[in-house]
Amino acid sequence: MNIYPAIDLKDGQAVRLLRGDMDQATVFNPDPAAQAAAFQEQGFRWLHLVDLNGAFAGRPVNADAVSRILERVSIPVQLGGGIRDIATIEEWLGRGIHRVILGTVALRDPDLVKEACRAFPGRICVGIDARDGHVAVEGWATTSDVRALDLALRFEDAGVAAIVYTDINRDGAMGGVNVEATADLAVHLTTPVIASGGVHALSDLLALKAEAETGIEGVIVGRALYDGRIDPRQALALTADPEDARC
Repeated sequence: MNIYPAIDLKDGQAVRLLRGDMDQATVFNPDPAAQAAAFQEQGFRWLHLVDLNGAFAGRPVNADAVSRILERVSIPVQLGGGIRDIATIEEWLGRGIHRVILGTVALRDPDLVKEACRAFPGRICVGIDARDGHVAVEGWATTSDVRALDLALRFEDAGVAAIVYTDINRDGAMGGVNVEATADLAVHLTTPVIASGGVHALSDLLALKAEAETGIEGVIVGRALYDGRIDPRQALALTADPEDARC
């Protein structure tokens, strides 16, 4: 199971929000590129970036910070937030982003997601952020009537690389990941699922790994890495593939 350390970008800084509230942001590092380099040095194989300002604005806002991160790391990076047209997708992939995450546009314009999957196979993820089971968009400011599973099923045959599933009520609250909801989503899909929201201890990683057969491919970890609740070395050892451990 992959661990995706999260760098959420707000006003050029690495922050964490509480339940997606932009007014409840904690700055953990004013230099996101340095934070990205630190995660790479700790042994993580991926980075998960979110342009928080961009999610609200509907266009990239923290592009300079993302570019500095790409200059500092060699591991693959996935990026979400404010990516809502083919031109922006193409630009980010051309600049070195390995995968883009489409959230709001997945609900508003599913045909665009399918078009992107055809144009850039293996490089498009769908971000499904749910509040009480219903999809929230536009930086989580708007909650729709569409259920998370129903949206995910629309892209089953589209070639989506992964579904990034976030439980908004758990995000940044350190109350534990919603393993049941994540596993329930994953078991109904053939598309791999990446869990997000609420991871606060190694026990969360163990619980998710125990459900790996449902289709949970990885987990995004944010605040728990920043405040030391999860030790990177222990987390990576715990989630490592047994084949890797023997190498």
